[in-house]
Amino acid sequence: MSKVQGGMKFVKYLLFVFNFIFWVSGLLVLAVGLWLRFDPSTVLLLTDDGAPENYFIAVYILLGAGGLMIIVGFFGCFGAIRESQCLLASFFACLLIIFGAEITAGVFGFLNKEQISEEVQNFYSSSFTEDSNSNGTTVAAIYHTALNCCGTSKEDMSSNLCENVPPDTQDCYKAISDFFNEKLFILGYIGIGIAGVMVIGMIFSMVLCCAIRNSREVI
Repeated sequence: MSKVQGGMKFVKYLLFVFNFIFWVSGLLVLAVGLWLRFDPSTVLLLTDDGAPENYFIAVYILLGAGGLMIIVGFFGCFGAIRESQCLLASFFACLLIIFGAEITAGVFGFLNKEQISEEVQNFYSSSFTEDSNSNGTTVAAIYHTALNCCGTSKEDMSSNLCENVPPDTQDCYKAISDFFNEKLFILGYIGIGIAGVMVIGMIFSMVLCCAIRNSREVI
């Protein structure tokens, strides 16, 4: 027999629906994290020896949070239906941990946005030289293909590596900056949305947990 009655029964099923949405959100976060990690252009630009790794640190945190959200969403659904104080309290604690992880990833990405972009620009610049070895030339060519750019400035368009590109091609410094701004905006929008959902879930779980405890005291 259900331990909660009236309005709390509504909260119980609302929490179940929330957890299902949370579980689906976890799948979305995991899918976006996998896309950011294995997107062909990202892999080409950032997996060569000497490439900066800060970008992938935030992505790995996102992947971990997404996987944890899937597990927590499943147990949250079970805890709501079974009206288990233990599971609901554990659900709240896990939500708090995930919330902290996503805030950490967001702050890390925001604070290091310029640094990440600058490191990649410097990595490209070191590859784009007239006297670079074949490996450096190959790395530069990968950037040119992935970002449809060439050189570090308009003056570099006269370089041998840029001799076959159209004259209106943008320089790679600007292309790299635009590339990371776009990726980090995607991370930011998703993070804000998921954080809002988690706050609602924490409120519902505590309200239901308190209602279950009060109903037991009455009995």
